[in-house]
Amino acid sequence: MIDEGFLAPRRCLREPVSEIFQAAGLLDRAVDADLLGDQKSAAELIKAADKPAVRAWTESLWGSTTANPDQWKYHRYRVVADAPPYLNKARRLPTRMPDLAGRRAVIERYGRNCVFCGIPLISKEVRAAIKERYPQSLTWGTNLSQHAAFQCMWMQFDHLLPHSRGGDSSLSNMVVTCAPCNFGRMQWTLEEVGLLDPRTLPIQKASWDGLERFILSP
Repeated sequence: MIDEGFLAPRRCLREPVSEIFQAAGLLDRAVDADLLGDQKSAAELIKAADKPAVRAWTESLWGSTTANPDQWKYHRYRVVADAPPYLNKARRLPTRMPDLAGRRAVIERYGRNCVFCGIPLISKEVRAAIKERYPQSLTWGTNLSQHAAFQCMWMQFDHLLPHSRGGDSSLSNMVVTCAPCNFGRMQWTLEEVGLLDPRTLPIQKASWDGLERFILSP
């Protein structure tokens, strides 16, 4: 029997494991090494950040229920009366994602850490640039072959009211999240999965730069 505490509002689907922050530290050091011209150390640090525990955490939120039988502990769906209906594609707003200026505004407001679980985030542009220089260390193919840390920390622009439920891409409805929090919640509203609305919580920006200095350096 599920007690009331299990369904109480919470900040994130699942608290992050310490290995995610360890991986972020390794990647931070890798970029520092690269900027100093030490590509051998950078390659080794990137590989070291590809941690099995990080992949397991990600899979627990977005993987198959067969491979992750405990997933129900994190999703915690419930029926909400008068919740916005699921819209077919013809009824959704035509513009799904914010433009470049909109994305920059969301980052300016929330920083580069997931508004739900708090883990550091890395943009796809930074990931692509690092992969180009270190293709043997940063793998990026099918789901389970992707580098665990870059996959987990993949920056997403997430609709608080899902686009499929009528949500728009305005600044008031968009936040930055990690891929597991975004794809783990999918089309469900915050209330349906029991998540606190991050707009009602203090914004806690961290010093994490998203490894942006890798692509900003001369």
